[in-house]
Amino acid sequence: MVQSFEEFIREQVNMLKENPECANAQYNLGVSLMQEGKLDRAIEYFDEAIANSGRMFEAYANLGYIYYMKDDLEGAAEANKKAIEIEPRYARGYANLGFAYLEMEQTDEAIKALEKAIELNPTIAQAWTNLINAHLQKDDSNKAIEVGQKLIEFAPDFSLAHNNLAYAYYVNNNYEKAILHVDKALELGFEVHSDFLDKLAPYRE
Repeated sequence: MVQSFEEFIREQVNMLKENPECANAQYNLGVSLMQEGKLDRAIEYFDEAIANSGRMFEAYANLGYIYYMKDDLEGAAEANKKAIEIEPRYARGYANLGFAYLEMEQTDEAIKALEKAIELNPTIAQAWTNLINAHLQKDDSNKAIEVGQKLIEFAPDFSLAHNNLAYAYYVNNNYEKAILHVDKALELGFEVHSDFLDKLAPYRE
């Protein structure tokens, strides 16, 4: 029989009653509260899990997500730094760190972290799309196009990839390919920004 969400929560609470320092139960409760949008309480449980275990790198990653949701980009970056300090091969931690750096416009740091994420796990498509944006942020449309082309080679139906690649081509003044990829993004169901569609409209035959 499949365990209900409420039963799972009760089970974790009971585990903590038996062992108040059970890091796994604290982590599980943190995840559950995060999913319910109870971010401050989730932080408390993740902090307790970290305090009771030296290997809770995923708890740090979840804290990073919560800090991002609370518009604390520096907090998000620091949490993911701690995650990869514990587990240097944690690709998702590098991807999250790169995104935080990108949002803070620390472009060189973002590129370095995102490239490391891709090196460790080339299938993290979001790291690739953020890397496209990082190169665009650095005004390097050629590099952005190169990254975008590599991404759609293994993820041809990833609509966001086509959207971002279309914009890179637009910045590069290659309007034919920009239209090709923006139309593919639309075909795949992506809601392309109306301003971008308006910019491309004069270049359609």
